[in-house]
Amino acid sequence: MSKEESEKIWLSSPTMHGEEMEYVLEAYQSNWMSTLGANIDAVEDWLADYVGCKYAVALASGTASLHLAMKLAGVKPGDEVLCSDLTFSATVNPIEYEGGIPVFVDCEYETWNMDPLALEKAFELHPSAKVVVLAHLYGTPAKLDEIVEVVRRHDAVLIEDAAESLGAQYRGTQTGCFGKYGCVSFNGNKIITGSSGGMLLCDDGEKAFKARKWSTQSREDAPWYQHEELGYNYRMSNVVAGVVRGQLPHLRDHIEAKKTIFDRYRAAFADLPISMNPYESDISMPNHWLSCLLIDEAALAPEVRGEREVLYRSACGKSSPHAILDALASINAEGRPIWKPMHSQPLYRNNPFVLRDGNGRARTSAYAAAGAVSPASEDVFRRGVCLPSDIKMSAEQQGKVIDVIRKCFE
Repeated sequence: MSKEESEKIWLSSPTMHGEEMEYVLEAYQSNWMSTLGANIDAVEDWLADYVGCKYAVALASGTASLHLAMKLAGVKPGDEVLCSDLTFSATVNPIEYEGGIPVFVDCEYETWNMDPLALEKAFELHPSAKVVVLAHLYGTPAKLDEIVEVVRRHDAVLIEDAAESLGAQYRGTQTGCFGKYGCVSFNGNKIITGSSGGMLLCDDGEKAFKARKWSTQSREDAPWYQHEELGYNYRMSNVVAGVVRGQLPHLRDHIEAKKTIFDRYRAAFADLPISMNPYESDISMPNHWLSCLLIDEAALAPEVRGEREVLYRSACGKSSPHAILDALASINAEGRPIWKPMHSQPLYRNNPFVLRDGNGRARTSAYAAAGAVSPASEDVFRRGVCLPSDIKMSAEQQGKVIDVIRKCFE
């Protein structure tokens, strides 16, 4: 690692504690290096117990868990699947793996997650849809009471993409447990990492068995390699599981550290024309995986985005997302734009997209109060920035980040 990299203030990098190497060494010394071993068993048992589900299946990635969830939910070619619009493409791509058609559902402003009113409208417009894929953005739980009720009324299957929200709670229950299937990621930048890896969560033993079988190339119980259905190389390795196993006991500490970072930002920016990630504080406990800001409409300086490039202009007392990102880069700090909405991506531009009133106009008081242009997901993308949220970031380093952002509004 270069000196510049070692001194960089990262968005969210792995934080190691030492136990990880002990379990990896155990896998090495016992020669259990592949997709069987004590680390895998321990990680599955620990996570199922922690989140409160009956079964956890350790897989190669969060994307693999989402793909198998689509198969378990019965997604077939041509099926419409209702899904979060403001998210990373990994939430959506597995629908395409099974030949399904993603139908994107706009977000709301109270959590930046799937809008329950837009979801209801989506069922009206796409009544054949029987699967909903919900992402908990940046570790903030969605409006689960309302969404679960809409899904129940339409006799659909809910898949939770909890890749970013491990440890986050809604009414005291862990995210990933509200749907029929929950999906977790242990990618390198997540709140718990294995360098890679993921987990499928469910309460159905038969479905968990099926997922394990599919993840190991669907080998049948026979003396030879017998295959009667399509399988995948999706099982987590015992080595990756060793890293995850060493990380998991530190989950609560990681969440507390992330919350401290979020609270510092919120206090430091209280007098600026910006707001931080919103959440329902009375019923929801985010894991604060990434701290993000949203510039008030009145304080937004001109900025124009093309497909791959951006131009912006400074204005007294105002700023724009990429002006802030460039300011962060000037002090060797990493930031990112908010996820670009899926309906705006070239890959998915021709897919259906549904807002709460069904015709692309934000007519409710909550939208109007936010000074929004519709869709809401485009508005959050247009005004938002993901800030350095690395738990190894010192208070002094965060102070530098805060100072450079404050200067953007002078």
